[in-house]
Amino acid sequence: MKRRPLLTAGAALLLARPTLEAFAQGYPARPIRLVVPFPAAGATDLFARTLSQKMGEKLGTTLVIDNKPGAGGSIGSDLAAKAAPDGYTLLLATTSTHSIGPAINAKLPYDTVRDFTPIGHVGDAPSIMLVPNDSPAKSVKDWIAYAKANPGKLNYASSGNGTIVQLTAELFKSQAGVFVTHIPYKGTALAIPDLISGKVDVLFDSLPTGMPHVREGRLRALGVTSLKRSPLVPDLPAIADTLPGFDSNTWFGLYGPKGLPADVVSRVNTAANEALADPEVRDKLSRLGISPTSSTPEQFASMVAADAAKWKKIIVDRKITGD
Repeated sequence: MKRRPLLTAGAALLLARPTLEAFAQGYPARPIRLVVPFPAAGATDLFARTLSQKMGEKLGTTLVIDNKPGAGGSIGSDLAAKAAPDGYTLLLATTSTHSIGPAINAKLPYDTVRDFTPIGHVGDAPSIMLVPNDSPAKSVKDWIAYAKANPGKLNYASSGNGTIVQLTAELFKSQAGVFVTHIPYKGTALAIPDLISGKVDVLFDSLPTGMPHVREGRLRALGVTSLKRSPLVPDLPAIADTLPGFDSNTWFGLYGPKGLPADVVSRVNTAANEALADPEVRDKLSRLGISPTSSTPEQFASMVAADAAKWKKIIVDRKITGD
């Protein structure tokens, strides 16, 4: 009687499981879940729905949006981090989840670098600097001079402690060398009436919510927070023209769980970049106040690392908390 040679555990595993190359060649074989760590109908959700349809066409499958809001985006991000690294659970992350979150919340249930696989940077949303119509400042330079002439007498509104809105204002204060008091609101929409009436002196708001008030003559916009003029508001100068290097954007990016196969990363990255080049997608995003962006996974990881370092410095230097 002949004995069959025993397979080593490693050899048995190789025979039992398809190679990564074979897996990637068959990917995707079913719908992909795209986790959005913020509520439905918000900016991140609308971005996801705009991008997902065209991405699905490029991948030959459906991207199913799964809203998992809560805790500043950490609930949905944690869900994605702990998913199987098979390409069927992706995350649409933002500045809040991966740049600001780690510096504000030391108790995040995941590590934003070790527990995720970067796929691509897909969009940027700059903000605009808004002041009341009766403000004496007609430009960013004017406003800085006005604030320096009235130290401690002016205030700025935000959508809450530790938000990108507050951090943008604190970055501005730091670079301009001005002292302005923070007044947190539960969302910028609640601050707009006080800004219009002059109870608030300045607000750094998103394009979609801020520009309608400018176009209808209720507020004045002094500048945009991107490094250069934004094609979304080409007539508005960049704040960086007055404060060199000033830059504050809400970025959007795709991640998978750690260990995502390189071929799957490449397929999703290519599909995202092709979708973002589509004129219809670009038009829809512009109406959301978002500039489409394409990148390699490596470029995306590098951008997030630099962005996180910038906001951590502001958070530490200005003693900002999420409370």
